[in-house]
Amino acid sequence: MVHGESPTPLPRMPRAALFDMDRTLLSTETASLYVRYQRRIGEASTGDLLRTLRWVAQYTLGVLDHEAVAKKVIMNLAGTEEIAMTRRCDDWFIRDVDKFIAPAGRLAVAHHQAAGDVCAIVTGASLYASRPLARRLGIDHVVASEFEVDQAGRFTGHPSYPLCFSEGKLEKAKRFLDAQGLSLRDAIFYSDSITDLPLLAAVGEPVAVNPDPRLARIAKKRRWRIETWRPAPV
Repeated sequence: MVHGESPTPLPRMPRAALFDMDRTLLSTETASLYVRYQRRIGEASTGDLLRTLRWVAQYTLGVLDHEAVAKKVIMNLAGTEEIAMTRRCDDWFIRDVDKFIAPAGRLAVAHHQAAGDVCAIVTGASLYASRPLARRLGIDHVVASEFEVDQAGRFTGHPSYPLCFSEGKLEKAKRFLDAQGLSLRDAIFYSDSITDLPLLAAVGEPVAVNPDPRLARIAKKRRWRIETWRPAPV
């Protein structure tokens, strides 16, 4: 080094960048979007949609019994071929979901990818609902709720535990990071929901994106970064 020159800064070590899906990478929630899609193709009724909207409202307030609702939804899938669900969700994503990707979410993912970080979507939604978004954004990893599949490739109607909600999301994220040789204390997690508080509190850098009222209060109290990711023009 020439005398008087500043030393070249060492490159930052790659870390995990974890992203919630609904109301974070996407500017909307996907549960009612999917039921509306099912209604259009004759697989759901108006009653199904109203029930889903009630669940979404409870989720927003942080009072939804995630496990009970997930069990009901997954039970209704018993006997359905996994490949049929995959194809259906791919079609649904193209028709109804792609337009809701938040521009700031795209930029955040691209920033972390350019830095060499290991990016993952970590969501309470199913693998089938979240994989199309991961492909669209070039994200290699998805940590999501999973369903049991029998040897014939059909859903059994039972979930694979833990479901990716609250403490279960923290457990599944930790398993993923352990497999990648990464740590929670070095990770960054972007989320909108109070239900993700266990994982937000565990990572080194929590970011509240469009936070619900309860998360916003906690984020301000703990001096977490708060960001507003505006929806794309639809």
